[in-house]
Amino acid sequence: MFETAIALSDASRILAGVVLLTIVTIEFGGTFLVRVASGGVPLTDFQKSFSRAGHAHAGVLVILSLVALVLADASGLTGFWGWVARAAIPAAAILMSGGFFAAMAGKDRTAPNKAIALLYVGAASLAAGSLTLGIGLLTAG
Repeated sequence: MFETAIALSDASRILAGVVLLTIVTIEFGGTFLVRVASGGVPLTDFQKSFSRAGHAHAGVLVILSLVALVLADASGLTGFWGWVARAAIPAAAILMSGGFFAAMAGKDRTAPNKAIALLYVGAASLAAGSLTLGIGLLTAG
């Protein structure tokens, strides 16, 4: 009944392997959040909010990255656009979550520092990957 196999391109297979390995860092971030929530790490309310946002974005975007790799292969996108569809969403996971964490760095910070720019670069990467993949899927034939 369910005998259909999914064959990934080499590019998607390698990127999926790398993305899956990043889950360990997300788990480490979860243990950090447990320490924050239990009062073991003194942070401002702003820093706690950005820590939660960085962790959540990492987890959600890693899952989206894995789905996008399968869809990129299904779209038939190759060359430059194929790489944008495959790599821009995982890059957004790194940039956006990194932007949240880097922007809150520093003792007693109550507002983001200049590293907040990483968050916006990540958002642009997410938009580029999502748009490329969506258009690729709509025009695949």
